[in-house]
Amino acid sequence: MHVTSAPLPPRVLHVTQPTDGGVARVVADLARIQRAAGMRVFVACPTSGGLRRSVAGLDCEVLEWEASRLPGTSLIREGRRLADVVSRARPDVIHAHSAKAGLVTRLVVRGRIPTVFQPHAWSFEAVEGVAARLAVTWERRGARWTSRLLCVSGAEQHTGTSHGIEAEWRLVPNGVDLERFHPEEPGERGLFGPSATEPLVVCVGRLCRQKGQDVLLAAWPAVLRAVPGARLVLVGDGPDAARLQETAPHSVTFAGALDDPVPWYRAADLVVLPSRWEGMALAPLEAMACGSPVLATDVNGARESLPPCLASRCLTEPDDPVAMATALVGLLRDPESLRALGRVACRHVRAQHDVRRTASAVADVYGELLGLETIECREPITT
Repeated sequence: MHVTSAPLPPRVLHVTQPTDGGVARVVADLARIQRAAGMRVFVACPTSGGLRRSVAGLDCEVLEWEASRLPGTSLIREGRRLADVVSRARPDVIHAHSAKAGLVTRLVVRGRIPTVFQPHAWSFEAVEGVAARLAVTWERRGARWTSRLLCVSGAEQHTGTSHGIEAEWRLVPNGVDLERFHPEEPGERGLFGPSATEPLVVCVGRLCRQKGQDVLLAAWPAVLRAVPGARLVLVGDGPDAARLQETAPHSVTFAGALDDPVPWYRAADLVVLPSRWEGMALAPLEAMACGSPVLATDVNGARESLPPCLASRCLTEPDDPVAMATALVGLLRDPESLRALGRVACRHVRAQHDVRRTASAVADVYGELLGLETIECREPITT
């Protein structure tokens, strides 16, 4: 009698240079769900940051890959290190996250192993002039060593195609862990308890040019004139922290980097993400899952993150302090409407952005590459 054995679960190597922020959370969520589904999961990343802690208890294998955020003279050395990592992991599929990992992975592997590249926002949006042209040129060439180019929003994919990047595209919107990000349970006491009455605006994100906190701070004095007593808290750390603290009004609080932003999402009357560019940011999805309304700049992924009925009120132009202040004031002056917006947003995220659905779609991409009808990476999804 001929017995056909079931295919072994694939060996997956995630490669990332960012070890904090949204990219790290995406990698940690995928690793957790893929490992629970029986995949052999490896994570290659630098030793700094919180990602190693996040995956430490998941029975994944964390492999040291030291790499700087930007390309430079260390590129050859980083490539050799990654070649060693690939030799140790012997993956069936490699999933490279963000520009630097996508650059080094594709230069090292050159299509010899099925490779998924997930930009998490395009590198050429972060720079100008010659640097931007070089980044576009690389992405066009790197696509030939990309088995699937995975975008988190249709807008991110459109940006790629409009810059001449030809690839096998797959669209997999970001999702959040709904067991972690959810509204406050009855009886729970938030950060400020029931006595806080002044409107609280919270911005969660790396303190850097991309996230646009400088634009929010430039808008804030106008907000205070219209809504006296409003409070602003910036949650996060990054290269612009010192400069932002020097220019911020005294009414602005810097909470620093936190492992758990959930209490701030729940405490906020409004969560703001003033980004200059994105793919599809996680912070608005996390905030909405916690029941908080959001105001975001109309960059890639933002419009697709929101319930369609909220776009007219909850999107504003990027890099425009006046537009930002106007939108903030309009929302903060109507607390009852804000609470209703938060309820609508929460229902939307629970229905459309469950991370388990995201992980299932990613597993389908792996299955395409490995010639498997299906890779089980599914848990019951409730809405």
